Amino acid sequence: QVQLVESGGGLVQAGGSLRLSCAASGRTFGSYAMGWFRQAPGKEREFVAAITRGGSSTVYADSVKGRFTISRDSAKNTVYLQMNSLKPEDTAVYSCAFKDGVVLTTTQNAYNYWGQGTQVTVSS
Repeated sequence: QVQLVESGGGLVQAGGSLRLSCAASGRTFGSYAMGWFRQAPGKEREFVAAITRGGSSTVYADSVKGRFTISRDSAKNTVYLQMNSLKPEDTAVYSCAFKDGVVLTTTQNAYNYWGQGTQVTVSS
């Protein structure tokens, strides 16, 4: 079992920045990857970014490339999502996810464990 706890959401004006954190506990050994997904009101959940445990590989959704950065602190089993130049369309509940294996994927069904989510609201 893996437990994921997100933090760092909030309200920010357009153009501002936020950093989300996701602390993993439990079975956090071996090869795994972690990712961020988001779900806006009335929309399907979508992939945002993912990173391997060692941090050697990352992948981003086109909509956030150049604005968001995913990183990790392996010693703390924590993954971060630095969000810059935020836009109102970035408003959503952001959820952290964990998957076994080093292969990065944008497919949410590949992720085994999920956090409870944190709200990010960007005002115009």
